[in-house]
Amino acid sequence: MWIWLGLVSMVFLGVYDLCKKHALTDNAVLPTLFFSNLASVCLMIPVLLGSKFFPELMGGIGLCAEPMGLQWHGYMVIKALIVGSSWICAYFALKHLPISIVSPVRASGPVWTLIGAILIFHEQPSLMQWIGMGLIFFCYLLFSLLGREEGIVFHRSKWIGLIFLATLIGTCSTLFDKWLIHGQGMAPVQVLAWYFVYLAIFFTLVNALLWWPNRKKTTPFRWRWTMPLIGTFLVIADFAYFMAVAEPEALIVILSILRRCSVLISFFVGAFLFREVNKRKKAWVLAGILVGVLLIILAG
Repeated sequence: MWIWLGLVSMVFLGVYDLCKKHALTDNAVLPTLFFSNLASVCLMIPVLLGSKFFPELMGGIGLCAEPMGLQWHGYMVIKALIVGSSWICAYFALKHLPISIVSPVRASGPVWTLIGAILIFHEQPSLMQWIGMGLIFFCYLLFSLLGREEGIVFHRSKWIGLIFLATLIGTCSTLFDKWLIHGQGMAPVQVLAWYFVYLAIFFTLVNALLWWPNRKKTTPFRWRWTMPLIGTFLVIADFAYFMAVAEPEALIVILSILRRCSVLISFFVGAFLFREVNKRKKAWVLAGILVGVLLIILAG
């Protein structure tokens, strides 16, 4: 079941990436982050209020976020800082790079997640899953070569550097999720609801301190209808992901790879929607990713 939940998360993450690219085109990054996350908080507030006043009802539908102690709130602050930092780097990179380049680079996260999961959680993927992961990692390398044809030199581009930094920070968040749910016993709904709340505080402070005083010197902010959709689709994707992580037999490495394979959706729609180049060559590489995903599913 956890693999299918991972696939649901993958689909909604792909649509989420498309909404991000549309919202960020010729637009200010930090207020876009604020308003997109505000939509997520609006979805989570009814969950928190319902859990406080109607715990039995919310528990019956699997959406009860029970009250937490101060220590767990501290963990959520850390989670929000990690995710917020990763998003800032990723959003700036996505604004300046083609989505067909950013998404595959972002998907290289499982490489670092694999190392962390083996060292920290002692996970042991099956042989077929190893083959599937190896194929996917090889395809990510090919994407870096295709990027050169578009004038993007990976080791010289600061935007590529930002997306790699976002990926590394995001890996810390992935490993932290498993520790919170399995090591600390937090419910998936608790993590989902509260870290969005603390993210809202984080982005409010970032915008107040960094964007608002300099707003006339940077890219003007324009409201886009895709901004609330960013937060909405992310909530759905993350809820499916946390429910998958909560299952005892779930492998965090496999879930991470499945989520990153949202590149399949963002590429096939985004490459044509935003008229990006090298679509045919990238499609062949993406076909290799798809084969890797199928191997992972069959092994599961």
